Amino acid sequence: MTILAVMRHAKSDWGQPGLTDFDRPLNRRGRKAAEQVGRELKRRGVRFDRVLASPALRVRETLERLDEGYDGLPEPQFERRIYDAGLDALFELVRMIPDSAHAPLLVGHNPGLHQLLLNLTSDADGLRSRVSDNLPTAAFALIELPATRWEEVESGTGRLAELILPREIDD
Repeated sequence: MTILAVMRHAKSDWGQPGLTDFDRPLNRRGRKAAEQVGRELKRRGVRFDRVLASPALRVRETLERLDEGYDGLPEPQFERRIYDAGLDALFELVRMIPDSAHAPLLVGHNPGLHQLLLNLTSDADGLRSRVSDNLPTAAFALIELPATRWEEVESGTGRLAELILPREIDD
């Protein structure tokens, strides 16, 4: 079995005219949510051995705040192609994860990340229905896949094993 964690960046700030999409920072709510998710991951004992992330500022800041609550994230590997990746590019990226990675965390953007989550998991999954329309900002999902090697990952074979939505965390 292979386990893939995915997380959408936290809520970004749209109040600074002239910034490019790539350079938008988190807003106050986003900073708080990322830290809350980090604490919840720590509380649940979720561990990662690799972090693959978009280099966009809001993702970098999400990871910084996530680690403030989590305290122990691996050093992120920033992949430019995650920034504007659609389903096909993200699926390819997952299948190229080295077999030495047993618990990677992929942090990026919608719509690609949401499409990847839906593509990898089965409709029969109870948790999946909670994010069928949208993967909210700062949402975290843990996908169990039956493949033993990343290159063997196939669409529709995974199960959504964990789902953390910031609005549902008691803090």
